Amino acid sequence: MRTHRMACSFALSLLAALGVTACGVSSSSGNNAGAGGVYGSPSTTAPTATSAPAASSSSLPIKTATVMVSGMSTLVLTNAQGFTLYYHTPDTATSVFTGASWPPVLSPNGPPTSSGSLPGKLGVLNDANGAQVTYNGHPLYTFAGDSAAGQATGNGLGGVWFVATPNLAPSSHPGPTPTPGKPCYGYYCP
Repeated sequence: MRTHRMACSFALSLLAALGVTACGVSSSSGNNAGAGGVYGSPSTTAPTATSAPAASSSSLPIKTATVMVSGMSTLVLTNAQGFTLYYHTPDTATSVFTGASWPPVLSPNGPPTSSGSLPGKLGVLNDANGAQVTYNGHPLYTFAGDSAAGQATGNGLGGVWFVATPNLAPSSHPGPTPTPGKPCYGYYCP
C-alpha cells in the first residue's frame, strides 16, 4: 500500500511538473528563426512576458541619441534607458509583431513624452502587445540583442527591422479614424 502511494505521489508530481512546463512554453506559428535570428511572428494575440531591456516604464520619456548604425553616426530614438528603438516594416493595420526578441515599447500610464522636441508625433496604440508606443504611426520596439544602451545591432535584421529616427516618415497604415463617442481597440474602431 505504501509503495502504491509513493508511486502515485511520484506520478502526480511528475504530471504537475510537466503541466507547469507545458503552460510556460509558448509556440508561435511562423517562427522564423532562420531569418537572421528574428524570432516571433506578426500576431493579434497577447504576447508572453519577457525580460528584455526595459520595454515598458511608468513615465516613458522618448529620447534621442547618436549611435553607430551600419558604420555611420545616426540620430535615433531611444527609451529612457538609452536603448535604441526600432520599427517593423510589415506591421499593418491588422497585425503587429509579437515575439521575445523584439519587446514592444509600452506606455501603460498614458501618452509617452519626449525629452526634447521631435518633428514627428508620439502616440499609443492599444494593440495585441498592449498600450504600445508609436512614432508617426509606427509601433516601436527594442531589440533583445542590444545588450547596452547605444547599440543598434537589430538594424536591417531580416530586411524588416530598422532603427526609428526622428525623421521617420509617417506609416502608410495610420490606424483607425475614431467614431465620436466610441472607443478604438487597436486598429479597430467600431
